[in-house]
Amino acid sequence: MNSEADQAQRHRTRMQRQKTVVDAAIARADKSKGLLLVLTGNGKGKSSSAFGMAARALGHGMRVGVAQFIKGRSDTGEEAFFQQQKNIIWHVLGEGFTWDTQDLERDKETARRGWAVVQTMLHDPSIDLLILDELTYPLKFGWLDISAVLTDLQNRPVMQHVVITGRAAPDALCQTADTVTEMRDIKHAFQSGIQAQIGIDY
Repeated sequence: MNSEADQAQRHRTRMQRQKTVVDAAIARADKSKGLLLVLTGNGKGKSSSAFGMAARALGHGMRVGVAQFIKGRSDTGEEAFFQQQKNIIWHVLGEGFTWDTQDLERDKETARRGWAVVQTMLHDPSIDLLILDELTYPLKFGWLDISAVLTDLQNRPVMQHVVITGRAAPDALCQTADTVTEMRDIKHAFQSGIQAQIGIDY
């Protein structure tokens, strides 16, 4: 049977090897730039993750902009909280889900008006982090031109970070992004007939 001393030595050796690998990776990462992050997939937590980054950025004294597509409600917990903070600009640009509006031309026009607001923020170097919540849907449905959107994103201030959330992120967007995370839906309370819960879902 291995002694505790042997186990401790093996652990120390593994951690030393791991530290060498991690330190080398950190040393290679010598560039700094504004990142484009995409949070996609069918699982819960895409917007929640983005707003976690907003809290992190505000904690560092950074200025944050939020543009919410699709969502038309202004009673979410995240908006109630962040509107109390300094250094944040918040725009609710949607009119609700497409099955609520049931008006294709109106949805297209709402998306175009929303993107005009975003373009202003993409030209503002004082905004350090810009969250484009549920932007993937107007792109997926063709309400916004993906090429024009990518051009605007690529021409933003060099140190401005952008986080885009939503299901079914287009391939072109994912290829352009620096970081792409896919949330996987393993199990969801709603599938068991449990309604959306305050503080958890909105």
